[in-house]
Amino acid sequence: MIKILFVCLGNICRSPLAEAIFKQKIKQYGLETMISCDSAGTANYHVGESPDPRTIEVANNHDVPIKHFGQQFKKHHENEFDYLIAMDHSNRLNMIRELDGEHDSLFLMRDFDKNGKGEDVPDPWYGGMNGFENVFQILDRSTDEFLKFIKEKHSM
Repeated sequence: MIKILFVCLGNICRSPLAEAIFKQKIKQYGLETMISCDSAGTANYHVGESPDPRTIEVANNHDVPIKHFGQQFKKHHENEFDYLIAMDHSNRLNMIRELDGEHDSLFLMRDFDKNGKGEDVPDPWYGGMNGFENVFQILDRSTDEFLKFIKEKHSM
């Protein structure tokens, strides 16, 4: 089983949305027995909380089921997951600090986005629904390419 962890700051906007979108793609391709995913935040602000209502709304608008309770990214995650996917450079740096160094399994989400390779997934927290829709579109594209990467690398 290949395990992926999507990581943002608070684990209520970007990373749970990436998790939900990716879970739907895994199911769509019948890969549930081969790939799993979860999400976490580098901060502990929202541990145990549901995703932001705007995250839930944008997921529902695209018929993407979403159910998650916030958790904090910790060092032990490096042993539990094959891929650690940061939503932005700041959280990637926080992850490197928590892990005591760089890891081959650590990527930026937009390393897999043809329209913004290596850029941050913007944090929609302070904006309106347009920001959440923009994040959905970025994550939808990026997770498509990430799934292609996984399928090729692991001969699926």
